Formats: sequence, structure tokens, C-alpha cells
Amino acid sequence: MFAILLAIIVLTQLIRLLGESVGGTLPVEAVLVLLGFSALNYLPILLSISLFLSVLLTLTRSYSDSEMVVWFSAGMSLKRWMRPVVWYALPVVSIIALLSLVLAPWAMSKVDEIRLKLESRDDVAVAAPGTFRESRQADRVFFLENAVSGSSHVGNIFVQSVQQGKVGTMVAREGLQETAPNGDKFIVLLNGTRHEGTPGQLDYKVVEFERYAMRVETVESKNKPPNPKAYTTLFLLENQTSWNLSEFNWRVGLPISAVILALLAIPFSFVNPRAGRSLNLIGALVLYMVYNNLLSVINTWVGQGKVAPVFGLLGLHVVMIGVMVLMFYYRVSVFSFNRLRR
Repeated sequence: MFAILLAIIVLTQLIRLLGESVGGTLPVEAVLVLLGFSALNYLPILLSISLFLSVLLTLTRSYSDSEMVVWFSAGMSLKRWMRPVVWYALPVVSIIALLSLVLAPWAMSKVDEIRLKLESRDDVAVAAPGTFRESRQADRVFFLENAVSGSSHVGNIFVQSVQQGKVGTMVAREGLQETAPNGDKFIVLLNGTRHEGTPGQLDYKVVEFERYAMRVETVESKNKPPNPKAYTTLFLLENQTSWNLSEFNWRVGLPISAVILALLAIPFSFVNPRAGRSLNLIGALVLYMVYNNLLSVINTWVGQGKVAPVFGLLGLHVVMIGVMVLMFYYRVSVFSFNRLRR
């Protein structure tokens, strides 16, 4: 089940990243790296729902095969399932805690670092062989037919630029990148031709050149707002802003909710052996979605200052524990009543 969910997430992320790569905003070599880091960020949620469904489907199958009838006939209570379920869930919950508190933030920081490096590339570095690429200032269009790996030389260059209302088109068999002593970068076209003029008029000029240098505008790093998801858990505790506490509550809440859901699956797994299991499974999925979405909403309210951080950390989990206790009480009471009636 975990493998199926992971495959779905990886496939959707791969489609999105390939779309960015086709659009030219993401190099091909960065797709797999970002895919791996993105998948690592989703693992805690996937493990949580897989743990919940595995307990639920196992016990539901026991009801369908009338094995639970034998269990209750032997005088065993439904609460006796809690201990084996907890022992089964502990290793998974430990992995969820490790991913949520340590590995997922590290993966998000790496994603932000890679994205920042990609956005800081100059126009020539962004241009990929075989594709047209517009400059960030929207005044030039580059086309490189091929590039020599590990070298600054490129072959068969096409550049179109607009200067003072005139369109200039340059074609060269080869070119290279150079860096001036002051740090300015240039793309140098060798043995080429430049056509310059105004579209719709006959005042075009044709100039052949041996060497033509164009300055490449540098790209300054953008000052993006901080991303709490990329902060370490220790940093969140040391810098207790509302959004940092919201992120901390989310990370701690994932392993807590995984334990509660695993135990909640015990009373929720009841199904009539004569009926199907579809309705029970749908109800369980709705329960998980409501729990997970409420957890996200409450943490957002914590970040916005509408809810106290302590309530955001414990409030919903306490409510779900109360629901679990009521479900256990109801199921145990029903089975006890049926046994006495017989």
C-alpha cells in the first residue's frame, strides 16, 4: 500500500518537474534530484496513512472471515488488540518522527538551495542546446545548436536582440564565454554575420565580423521570504515566531496522529461479515482526511495568531483521543450486550 501511494506521489511530482524542464526553467539534470527531495518530504504523510490503512484492513478482514467471532467467543476483549497494534506501530512511528523532525526539513532546505541557484543563473547558463531561450530582460533570444561538455565553447549560435527600436540578428558558427577582470561575463561570437534594421523597412544592414562580444547581464539573488519548512526543528524552538511554532506543531503532530489513527483503526474496523467492506474503508478515508485537514487548518490558525500554540499542538489530538475512547466504549458495550443477550 505504501509503495502504491509513493508511486502516485512520485509520478505526479515527476510530471510537474518535467513540465518545468520542458519550459526551460529547470535543467534536465536537476529533475531527479528535486524529485528525490520532494518524495522525502511526503514520506511522513504516506507512512501515516499506510499505517492506518494496514491496521484497518487487517482487522476488517478478520471480521469478514468471522475470526473476530472466535476472538470474542474466547472471552477476549477488543481492547486486547491495543498492545500488538502499538508494538506494530512503534517502528513506523519512529521513522515518521525521524522524517518529520529531521530529514524532511533537510530535504526542503536542499530544494530551496537548488531553486535559488537555478534562479541565479545568467542567460547563457540557462540556455539549453537545441532550444530557443529568451533573456530575463526580454530583449534577446538565444539559440545554441550544440555545446561542448566541460568547455566554454558552443557551436552554431543564433542571437536576436532589440536595440533602439531596431532588430539585430546574429549568426555565428562558433562562440565562447569569457569573463572580464572586473567580473563581467560576455558571450563572444566568432566568424559570424549580423543583420540589423527595422521590421517592415528596407534599411537593413549586413555586417560580417570575426569577433563580436555581448555582455551578459548578471542575475541578483532574490530576497525570498523565509520558508519555515526548511528550518531545522531546533531553530524553530529557538526562534518562536507564530509561523515557526505552527511548523513545529505540524512536525510533532504527524507521529502523534499516526499513533492515534493506528489505535482508532481497531474499533473503526468493525464490519458485518455479511456486508461488504467498501463502506467501512470509505468512512476510514474520510476520517483520515478530516483529521489531517483539521490539523493543517489549526496549524495555519496558529501561524496567523488566531489560536494559541499549545491548543494547536494538543487540542485536536485530545479530541481525537476522546473519539477513540468513545468508539472503544461503544464497541465493547455492544459486544458485551450481545453476549449477555445470547
